[in-house]
Amino acid sequence: MILIKAKPRGCDDYGCGHFGASRGKRVHKGVDYCTEVGDEICANVTGRVSKLGYTYSDDLSYRYVEITDAKSNRHRFYYVSPSLRVGDIVSVGETIGCAQDIAKRYTKNGIMKNHVHYEIIDKNGEYVNPEAGN
Repeated sequence: MILIKAKPRGCDDYGCGHFGASRGKRVHKGVDYCTEVGDEICANVTGRVSKLGYTYSDDLSYRYVEITDAKSNRHRFYYVSPSLRVGDIVSVGETIGCAQDIAKRYTKNGIMKNHVHYEIIDKNGEYVNPEAGN
């Protein structure tokens, strides 16, 4: 069981997983945490499941779970196969799904470590560093 606060991804052939890492003309808007494929992923926030989305428009196998907390912050967990439904209430430590094999998608230019991407979008639409204690 992985509570999102596992070991950060660090850097690999596809870049670094910390908040603000360069992505060419843009920056990384979350933090990547190392996982193994199939690991149970647990919420690190209490709130309501507000969306179950698709990470990529060209491959609907990759999913994300969005949980909205009491302060209207949206917490998104990418590369997670959901085990709940929109409207469900979750608490810290509850399972939200299983880690997907994101490394399988990125094989042309090296190796990407499997991970769950975690980002927070505040009520004003600004991305917040999850490591900043918000």
